[in-house]
Amino acid sequence: MTASRQDRETRRRIARMQARRALLQSQAKRRKRDNIFAATAAALVLALAVALQVAWFSSNPTPAENELIERQAGTPEATADPTESASPASDGNATNIPDPSAAEGRVFSGTLATSAGELGVELDGNAAPQAVAVFSSLAESGFFTGKTCHRLTTADTMGVLQCGSLAGDGAGDPDYQWGPVENTPADGRYPAGTIAVARGGTADSNGTQFFIAYKDSIIPQNTGGYTIMGKLTSGLDVLDAVAAQGAVKNGAATQDGQPKTPVTIDSFTLK
Repeated sequence: MTASRQDRETRRRIARMQARRALLQSQAKRRKRDNIFAATAAALVLALAVALQVAWFSSNPTPAENELIERQAGTPEATADPTESASPASDGNATNIPDPSAAEGRVFSGTLATSAGELGVELDGNAAPQAVAVFSSLAESGFFTGKTCHRLTTADTMGVLQCGSLAGDGAGDPDYQWGPVENTPADGRYPAGTIAVARGGTADSNGTQFFIAYKDSIIPQNTGGYTIMGKLTSGLDVLDAVAAQGAVKNGAATQDGQPKTPVTIDSFTLK
C-alpha cells in the first residue's frame, strides 16, 4: 500500500512537472510571437513615415505633391512643390509664347504690388531669357492684375508663396504652356527672395504661375528643377508677415495651403 501511494505521488509530481514545462514552453512561444509582431509593426510604421516624407518632398514640382508652386494643367488641387497642375505640352511651346530674344541681354526691374504690400522685383533675361520674355509680356498685358497668390508653404525646409494661377485655384492654362527649364540650382537651393517659375511635371509645362521664396528653401530637383528668373530687391518683410499668419486648407491649419491672409496682385509693372 505504501509503495503504491508513493508511485501515485511520483506520477502526480511528474505530471505536474510536465504540465509546468508545457506551460513555460507555450508562454515562451507566445512571447516570441508577440516580439515578432511588435517588430513587424514598428518596421511598417517606420516605412510609412519614410514614404510619407519622401512623398511630401518629392512631389515637389508635380501635381499632387509636386505642385508646391504651380498646378498648371487644369487640376485645381495643389501638390507639394512649386508646380502647377498642368497637362504636359506634347508638341513644344504654345503659339502665343513670346520669343526669348525679347528678353536676352536685358534686366527688368519693377514692382509687384499686392494687397499685403509692395515687392521690388528684378528679372534677369541673361539668366533665363525665355522665362523673362514670358513674364515681362504677361506683366505688360496686365494679366496679373487681380490674380491671387493661392498657395503658401511653411515647411521647415521650404517656404514659398505661389501666385499667378489663371482662375485662382492653382490650375494652369493648358493653352499657355512653354519650355525649357532654365537656370536651375543643381543643389536644389532657392535662397530667400528667389523668384522662380512654377510648372507641371515636364520641362515644357511652365505657364503663368510663379513662386517667391520668403526664406532659404530646398526643393527636390527630381523632375528638373524650377527656372530661377529673378529676385526680390525689397519687400521680403511683406512675405514674412504673410507667412507668419500661416496657411489653411479646408479651414484647418496646414503647412501647404492657401495663405490665411488672402493675397491679391494689384499690379505687376516692369521696365
